[in-house]
Amino acid sequence: MKKLILYYLIFIPFLGFSQQKISLKECYDWAEKNYPLAKQTDLIQQKSTLEIGALHKAKLPKVDLNALATYQSDVIGLPTSLPGIQPINKDQYRATLDVNQLIYNGGMIAANSKLKEAQMQTVQQQVAINLYQLKSRINYAYMMILLFEEQSKLLVAKQNTINSRLKEVHSGVKNGANLPASEQVLEAELLKLDQALTENSFQRAKELQNLASLTTIEFAENTILENPSTDVQGAGFRPELQFFELQQAQIDASKEVISKSNLPKLSAFGQAGYGNPGLNMLDNSFQGFYIVGLKLNWNIFDWNKSRTDNQALDIAKEIITTEKDTFETNNQMQLNDLQSEIAKMEAIIKTDAKIIEIREKVMNAFDSQLRNGVITSSEYLTELNQLYDSKTNQKIHETQLELAKISYQTTLGTN
Repeated sequence: MKKLILYYLIFIPFLGFSQQKISLKECYDWAEKNYPLAKQTDLIQQKSTLEIGALHKAKLPKVDLNALATYQSDVIGLPTSLPGIQPINKDQYRATLDVNQLIYNGGMIAANSKLKEAQMQTVQQQVAINLYQLKSRINYAYMMILLFEEQSKLLVAKQNTINSRLKEVHSGVKNGANLPASEQVLEAELLKLDQALTENSFQRAKELQNLASLTTIEFAENTILENPSTDVQGAGFRPELQFFELQQAQIDASKEVISKSNLPKLSAFGQAGYGNPGLNMLDNSFQGFYIVGLKLNWNIFDWNKSRTDNQALDIAKEIITTEKDTFETNNQMQLNDLQSEIAKMEAIIKTDAKIIEIREKVMNAFDSQLRNGVITSSEYLTELNQLYDSKTNQKIHETQLELAKISYQTTLGTN
C-alpha cells in the first residue's frame, strides 16, 4: 500500500490542479511555428528580398571615378615641325568621371526578379515539407504517451484487485484457512507491479520530453493529452505536390530569363574629365573635356546556346514530372498499407473484447475459489495476469489502430 501511495505522489500528479491540456493539432502548430527549421522561412524571404533589391539597383546610374598616369616609350609625331604645334609628352595624365545609365535591357531585371521569387518559393516549400515530416514523429510520441497512461491505469486497477485479495488471504492465514506462502505470493506480485508502474512512469516522461523537443514547448508532468480525432474529412493535399508545381514554375521563369538574354540592350553614357592631353592630342596641356552618347548591344547570334539551354530545361521538367508520379505512387501504396492495417486492427480488437469477456467470467469463478481456499494464490495470479495481459493487448491494439488512422491522415494530407 505504501508503494501505491508513493506511485500516486510521483506519477499521478495530473490528478491535481492547474493541469495543462493539449491537443494533437496544437502540437502540429507549435512544431510548425517554433521548430528551429521553421526560422528558415523568414530568413529565405529576407535573402530573396535583398537579392531582388540588388537586381533593381541596375536601373540606377552607375558612376565610376577613374584616374590614369602613364609614361610611354614613344608617342605620335609629325614628320616635320609645324608652327604652334608642340611634340606630345611621353608622360600623360587623365582623371575621368564616368556615368552609365541603363535605358532598356529587354526586361532582364524583371525576368531575373521573377526567377528569384520562384526560387525563394521553392526553397520555402522544401522547408514546409521538412516540417510536415515532423508530424509522423509527433504522432508516435503523442500516442505512446496516451498508451502509457492507459497501461498505468490497468496496472493500478490490477494493484487494487490484488490488494483486496491480499486482505482476504491475510485474514485466512490468521484463521489457518490459508498458508503463509499464499500471502507472500501476492506481496511479491505487488512489488512487480511497483516496478512496472515505475518503468511506465519513466517511459511516459521520455515520450513527453520527445514531444516537448519536437514542439519546443515545455510540458508539465501533469499535462493532459486530448484523444485525437481520427475522422478523415475532405480531400488531402501534401506539400510535396505543391513543391513539384513550384519547381515547374521555377523552370518556366528560367526559360523567360533565357528568352530575354538575347534582346537588345540600350544604355546612355557620359564622361567628364581633366587631363594632359585632353581630347585634342595635339594640344600638349591640361584640359577639361566630356563625352556623351548612347550604346546599343544586341547579340544576334549565340550559336543556338539559348535553344540548347531551353532543351535542357524541358528535360528537367520531365524529370520533375517523373518525381511527382513516383511520389504519388509511393504515397498511394502507403495509404493502401495503412488501410489494411486499420482493417486488421479493427478485426483484432473485436476478438480482444471477446477474450476479455471470457477471462472476466473465469476470474469471477477464481475469486470465489480463492476465498474458499480451493485454489492457491499462484493459480489465482496466473489467471489474473492472463486477464490483464488481454486488457493490455486490447489497449495496445487500440493505440495501434488510432496511430494507423492518424498516420493515414498525415499521409493523405488532411491533418
